[in-house]
Amino acid sequence: MFIIIANIRLFLMKMRFLTFAGLLFSAATFAQTAPKADIGTIRQSLNKLQVLGSVLYVAAHPDDENTRLLAYLANEKHYRTGYLALTRGDGGQNLIGNEQGELLGLIRTQELLAARRVDGAEQFFTRANDFGFSKGPDETLKIWDRNRILSDVVWTIRRFKPDVIICRFPTTGEGGHGHHTASAILAQEAFTAAADPKKFPEQLKYVQVWQAKRLLWNTFSFGGVNTTSESQFKIDEGAYNPLLGKGYGEMAAESRSNHKTQGFGTAAQRGQFFDYFKTILGEAPKSSLMDGVNTTWARVPGSDGISADIDAIKKGFDDEHPDKSVPALIEVLKKVERQRDFYWRNQKVRELKDLIAACAGIWMESYAADPSYAQNERMDVRTQIISRQGVDACLSEIVYYNPTMFPTNKLFNDVALKPNILTSFDGDLKATEITQPYWLRHPHNPGQYTIDPVDENGQRTLPETTPYMTIITLRILDKEMTFIRPIQYKYTDPAKGEIYQPVDVTPAITANIAAQNYIFRTDSSQPQTVQINLKTFVNGNGSVSLQPVEGWKISPDKIDFSDKKKGDEWTAEFAVTPANDKAKTSLLTAVAQINGQQSSMGIQRIAYDHIPHITLLPPAQTKLVDINLKTPGNKKIGYIAGAGDLVSDALKQVGYDVYQLTEAEVMTTDLSQYQAIITGVRAYNVNKRLPVMQPKLLEYVNNGGTLLVQYNNNNGVLVNPIGPYPFRPVNERVTDEAAKVTFAQPDSEVLTSPNKIGQNDFDAWIQERGLYFVGDIDPQYQTPLEMNDQGEAPKKGSLIVANYGKGRFVYTSLAFFRELPAGVPGAYRLFVNLISK
Repeated sequence: MFIIIANIRLFLMKMRFLTFAGLLFSAATFAQTAPKADIGTIRQSLNKLQVLGSVLYVAAHPDDENTRLLAYLANEKHYRTGYLALTRGDGGQNLIGNEQGELLGLIRTQELLAARRVDGAEQFFTRANDFGFSKGPDETLKIWDRNRILSDVVWTIRRFKPDVIICRFPTTGEGGHGHHTASAILAQEAFTAAADPKKFPEQLKYVQVWQAKRLLWNTFSFGGVNTTSESQFKIDEGAYNPLLGKGYGEMAAESRSNHKTQGFGTAAQRGQFFDYFKTILGEAPKSSLMDGVNTTWARVPGSDGISADIDAIKKGFDDEHPDKSVPALIEVLKKVERQRDFYWRNQKVRELKDLIAACAGIWMESYAADPSYAQNERMDVRTQIISRQGVDACLSEIVYYNPTMFPTNKLFNDVALKPNILTSFDGDLKATEITQPYWLRHPHNPGQYTIDPVDENGQRTLPETTPYMTIITLRILDKEMTFIRPIQYKYTDPAKGEIYQPVDVTPAITANIAAQNYIFRTDSSQPQTVQINLKTFVNGNGSVSLQPVEGWKISPDKIDFSDKKKGDEWTAEFAVTPANDKAKTSLLTAVAQINGQQSSMGIQRIAYDHIPHITLLPPAQTKLVDINLKTPGNKKIGYIAGAGDLVSDALKQVGYDVYQLTEAEVMTTDLSQYQAIITGVRAYNVNKRLPVMQPKLLEYVNNGGTLLVQYNNNNGVLVNPIGPYPFRPVNERVTDEAAKVTFAQPDSEVLTSPNKIGQNDFDAWIQERGLYFVGDIDPQYQTPLEMNDQGEAPKKGSLIVANYGKGRFVYTSLAFFRELPAGVPGAYRLFVNLISK
């Protein structure tokens, strides 16, 4: 036992714990407690022991993966199966909440992990950021930094060692999105580069070169594009797995339906279904995906007898007494541990240990006493173990690992596990490192995340930060073996029952500034109150202040506090005033300290039922934006929610009273009290009651109101036409956020009153100009703006305006839902014009 632990510690000292965790864990393990141990899973695991093959699927985003194929490869063919998504989907839209950007990427990361827990594949990422829709791979690869992202793909291939690599998209553009095409280009380059020792040689300290047998394109037929052909290699993935009680079409639907932010709930499919493949590089398959690859134990030199031993175990396996197979499985484990093939030895040792524990009825988990701890605080951990089948087993050691410190261990001198008696063992470790997503620890550019040098050869392509964990050493019969369990927080919800969530390690104190932006008007010297919401994770005294910023007055200099207890939350308020009448944008940072420990971090938690809770520790910052802005009218706005956005919060920042309107209020109240009514993004896609409300809304316009409709997807529009005159959303957009904007109708009221719009109002936009523009526009509409991406004809459909009766109807595909929360001055000025009359 001590030799094993010593070797682990030496390994940690060489490569740091992060790399160690990445090698020992499958990517889907982090969010789980104990692995499944039902008979169907055990039988599946026995079958998997005989298969030594691996497949890596490569695409650009969460949801690009073929979940049916992944489920088939992992559960029918028993290959080690992985999905490499180059991005985390940060640039998309959110159909279940208002999280955007990095927050959306965090959610979609967890949705992918939830999907992988269903289909059995593993999940990986590169550091590429989803910066929004791209019309071509050249733009994508330039923004991403082609060589850097290629190195991540090569790293994944060298580490995962796939026999076959499969792309979701081709290099020739049929996938549409520039990210899609770029993912195929990088996969093709990486196929060759991974085998070349001259490519990224710095990686070879940790991994070896690897040449996959073939690179295939998984052709498709969707979105009106059919790239399949009966001349292509094909696989029937419609099989039914009686051990799982479902077919792979059913499993795929369950997996894909975890992509809830994208509205990808999918109906189960049953029966025969073919997937098609075109060979890009390597030898073309003829009869099997693995043609030319030995996927049996014969690929491992010196493994004689292992396959026959596994066959004998399968033949004699007793479903009612799986513990009878434990002695034979332990003998197989001993043989596998002697193999020199490092890759397959590690894979099969891990599988065998989990299988032995399942057959022996041994269950283990580790959980913390509290949901969160302050950095450098002691974390109390309880480990529970039970041997339910009465197999002779005893506990030798429990080792607690944090991400930075030497492990804390407790020796138990072979404490016997009594049959079917749950035993608890208490310990603790120091919470040394905050549990921040590793790719969000530093500011990043639009194309890629900034990864710490220590993570380059550790977490780098893992889906989430390596957790605090427990390594449990047991002696089962005559064999000592180690098991790894993440340390989680466990509690009981009265409605949902037992719940597991990640443990948070935070700064001693956090400071959340109440608003993302504070908007000031250059014609006013009125101060604004900047509210800071503080939470302490320790007992103590301290203070909070705002760092001085040139051009702004801040009062008071600091605010002291005393006798705060762990868990206390309170607010502090500062008055902030522009020091001059110059338009400007500045970054304001809060600094909190308690007991001499300083922090400029906030805390943000995201909670949805289909994924584990997410905790982010963002910078305690806000933007101060001084805008030359006029906001006439009664300032009372009605807002009808769509798929989720922060536009209403942004309007409150400039003095509007925004009311969220229900269907009942639209149908029964006097709408003339509102200066304007606004529909949230994609409202006409997701709000099924809008067809009922639409006549009342148009009546409101006819009587003198202003109705502003924000963009909708061209698929699934619930009302046609949306406006008083015909038009339709189409799949057109301008992705260059700096694209030139032409004032086609410069005298239009929406460009002149109350704010005179100029070219500088389109400076500093983020991600894109707009999306899902409109076409087939009735002549009754004005089209005051034209814009286009490079090499394309000007587009008129970003903004249309029409008078209707006494009022005004506005439809805009401009990305106000991104620009207003980002504090873009010109976006505010134009939006105010659209709702003013």
